[in-house]
Amino acid sequence: MRNPVIGWEQEQPVPHHSFNDYLHAREGRLYYEELDLAQLFVGGREDQGLGRTLPSPLEIIYLPKIREKIARMRQLFADVSAEVGYAGRFHYAYASKANAAEEVLRTALEVGAHYEMSSAVDVEIARLMLAAGKLSPEQLVICNGFKDVGSVYAAQIIQLKREEHDNVIPVVEDRGELAPLIASGLDFEMGLRQKCYGPHRGQAEMDEADSRFGMDVETIWQAAQEIERAPHLTLKLYHAMVGSQIVDADDFLTWLEIPIEIYARLRQQHPTLTIFDFGGGMPVPMTLNFAFDYRSFVRRLLVLLQEACQRYAVPVPDVLGEFGRYTTAEHGAHLFKIVTVKENNSVLPWYLINGSIMTSFPDSWALSEHFIVLPLTHLDKPFRRVRLGGMTCDSDDIYPPKGSSAPLYLPVETEDLYVGFFGIGAYQEMLGGVGGSKHCVLPEANELLVDRDTEGRYQFRILRGQMYTDVLRNLGYWGYQEL
Repeated sequence: MRNPVIGWEQEQPVPHHSFNDYLHAREGRLYYEELDLAQLFVGGREDQGLGRTLPSPLEIIYLPKIREKIARMRQLFADVSAEVGYAGRFHYAYASKANAAEEVLRTALEVGAHYEMSSAVDVEIARLMLAAGKLSPEQLVICNGFKDVGSVYAAQIIQLKREEHDNVIPVVEDRGELAPLIASGLDFEMGLRQKCYGPHRGQAEMDEADSRFGMDVETIWQAAQEIERAPHLTLKLYHAMVGSQIVDADDFLTWLEIPIEIYARLRQQHPTLTIFDFGGGMPVPMTLNFAFDYRSFVRRLLVLLQEACQRYAVPVPDVLGEFGRYTTAEHGAHLFKIVTVKENNSVLPWYLINGSIMTSFPDSWALSEHFIVLPLTHLDKPFRRVRLGGMTCDSDDIYPPKGSSAPLYLPVETEDLYVGFFGIGAYQEMLGGVGGSKHCVLPEANELLVDRDTEGRYQFRILRGQMYTDVLRNLGYWGYQEL
């Protein structure tokens, strides 16, 4: 398999170049769409509305990208549905576990995405979004995650349904989760989650999979019958998530074939079942040589559903996808300054950033995940192959990650050299712990929220990062807050 392409791979300058659909080199500087990223730090050209330069490190939250990703997937399903004559609707749900920041969730909800949640805190966020008018009565609240009897999450779901929002769909992971919903006496439309996570080539292999998620086929049928017997419950949604960040479309669709068959069989017995939720897994480009034919995938998915439903003489379902990483990965970037270069008799020179790689992007350390890294300045100067190092005293605070043979090239000129990590907007900040204390007690960077008005002008909002005092308070040096 070819190495992931994480940046420019030549020694020649790159004054003008499009790296992907949103990162472009122009006159030696890097642009995110039309935003001059170097201008944020070194100035020197026409101000784009910020009115000042900022210190690094700096996290960029580019909200228009979220709207673009949602609109693009909706349009794709609409176009393909028209081509193949698919009669069901498409529902786009945002999976909040990817990034639960207020500005991210608000942006997704404002353009009509449904809310897929997994915890009691999510329910409180839903209440806040309802109060702010960002979550409308028409938008679904899909409650995944474990919600066992007596849990705060189960109680919060019931309370949300009773007092504030009618379109709440609890998705059952285990038959035991039905008891509090039945006892509530409320009219719930219900979802059932199939145990189908991970590779499988048939129902027996799927049922035997070592997965904590969902129910096997026999238990799914039992839960469906229990819902039908309950006076206030209606089976509405069948949830079959087969994996995360699945970059091979053939695998993705093969693993969905059995769940699609099960959906059609369930639909024969339960006419209220109208939504096939294929969950997450939709991949997103975190490197420059990413390739995935979204149109072909959607076409093949809809045709599989049509064919299965035709065999069982049932209507095709509405299709719902839970898009977390796909929605948010590309909207986030983290920008650093190269503060020193150490040759140190190393095979490659070490470029050291004023921050931490392993705490800012935990997946690069824990999973050897690759992200795009490009210079913001000096793209019109010669490059050389380097390694990046963070400021922590940890041997894993490096990039490319250990074991990777992906080459990383950066400019030879290091005066006022800034670099950006791109494709890091999903999971990384949540895994690192927002507002927490990190390895080597490095404080979190400031954040720059970027949006555009109706005329395309940039709008900026700066959110303060951590001060040393915040870190010390987190660690108890100024006293813990006791219960």
